[in-house]
Amino acid sequence: MANEQERLQKVIAQSGVTSRRKAEKLIEEGKVKVNGQVVTTLGTKVSSDDKVEVNGVPLEKEEPVYYLLYKPRGVISSVKDDKNRKVVTDYLPEIEQRVFPIGRLDYDTSGLLLLTNDGDFANLLMHPKHKIDKVYVAKTKGIPDKEALRQMKKGIVSEGERLRASYVKILSTDAKKNTAIVKIVLHEGKNRHIRRMMEALQYPVDKLKREEYAFLNLHGLNAGEWRELTPHEVKKLRTLAEENVK
Repeated sequence: MANEQERLQKVIAQSGVTSRRKAEKLIEEGKVKVNGQVVTTLGTKVSSDDKVEVNGVPLEKEEPVYYLLYKPRGVISSVKDDKNRKVVTDYLPEIEQRVFPIGRLDYDTSGLLLLTNDGDFANLLMHPKHKIDKVYVAKTKGIPDKEALRQMKKGIVSEGERLRASYVKILSTDAKKNTAIVKIVLHEGKNRHIRRMMEALQYPVDKLKREEYAFLNLHGLNAGEWRELTPHEVKKLRTLAEENVK
């Protein structure tokens, strides 16, 4: 139906401009207009006949797209950077849609990162209760002992936040170099989560890579390469996240 109405923040998110959460902030800040009038009330409903502008730019409905990128180290998980550093969207220059990363990987962390222009999908996967496995492999300075592994699973308080791992396993050690390769599974991803956790235990991380996100992996890709997710993969991710937040 042409006049079917939807919440304004949802319409903005579906357009690919930003996530729904950030859309709500833009509305509250008075940066959104509907039919020429500034709207600051969350929950305002609009139809396809209404003209919506964000920061003075009219919305254009985009088809949703979903990509998997092998993010290299030394790249910002953002669509732009005020210091002019390389950002993840620089690796998808031929993509016409305005995609953004789902969550983030730290500047010095490489690995699997999802990008989309579907704000609802992004919010669903980033829901704090989603419990989607994110598998990392870390190279640590020092070899964590059993007590350290236990503490990682129990949780460590850093800067007022509890940081914990859902699963930890030492894959290999090098006694001469005093290093270890550690597999770490997270269900949530706070800022510098693994690095802060390991620093607190005095086993600083030298290298960190996200190898898996749910059932997705990096097979067939080199750093800087990407592929489009299949419709089946998108549906499976959505179903997995929805099941976890019920």
